Amino acid sequence: MLRALMYILPLALTIYAFIDCLNTPEDEAKHLPKVVWVIIILLFWIVGPIVWFAAGKMRRAPAGGRTPSEWHRNHRHEWVAPDDNPEFLKSLREDNKKDEALLKDWEADLRRREEELKRRERGEESES
Repeated sequence: MLRALMYILPLALTIYAFIDCLNTPEDEAKHLPKVVWVIIILLFWIVGPIVWFAAGKMRRAPAGGRTPSEWHRNHRHEWVAPDDNPEFLKSLREDNKKDEALLKDWEADLRRREEELKRRERGEESES
């Protein structure tokens, strides 16, 4: 079991470093281009990932806070959900009014067509 762990742990580290390198934007890769970092990670599968984590990627705190949760806490939007936003609710009401007007037009057109069909049927019956 310990022998398997000796292979699985470096392999997992290599896979994680490889995916992290691929997901890192080009401008955040330090010292070397991203392609070279990928080659280093894959060729030197124990040392490569460690070097990537230590020196290959710019690691900086987000602007305005030390961690992402602090940044989000300090920069929370006024509206949390769409149903709390009066502008969104107003747009829904306007869309609803437009839809109701369109539905009334369709119903009126349908009634007119039905009456037209009834008139034609009455006219054809009286002619026969």
